[in-house]
Amino acid sequence: MDNVDKAILALLQQNAELPVSEIAEQVGLTVTPCWRRIQKLEEKGVISHRVALLQARQLGLAMTVFVQVKAGKHDGKWLATFAKHAASFDEVVECYRMSGEYDYLLKVLVTDMDCFDHFYKRLVNGIEFSDVTSSFAMEQIKYTTAVPLNHL
Repeated sequence: MDNVDKAILALLQQNAELPVSEIAEQVGLTVTPCWRRIQKLEEKGVISHRVALLQARQLGLAMTVFVQVKAGKHDGKWLATFAKHAASFDEVVECYRMSGEYDYLLKVLVTDMDCFDHFYKRLVNGIEFSDVTSSFAMEQIKYTTAVPLNHL
């Protein structure tokens, strides 16, 4: 990974729809070598997807909830069951296994409290938890999908 690759990644993180010719011009390459670099970054898995980023609020998803879960059991079977269960909900947009007091953190997007209540009842149904707690985001201070590149 060199400075040209870093520059390509920075441009693609800002706008994945940029034509290769424009990226090439901005990073000081011709089109073909620039396209080859992008392909190599995709082959290596550095670039995993090119997607459209949607504004949740504009789609009526005005409530962001962080749900913390303590495992009901600490074994592989429970972990696999929980991972499959959590991934089955469209409302769960991120899910992490954590260190510390709580074992898992879910980021949930819903329209309102009634929708969250419906989600919560489905989440806790059929799986054993030691504890579940929820925190409601009051204001989004920063949001980005861009991965920091300054360490490269």
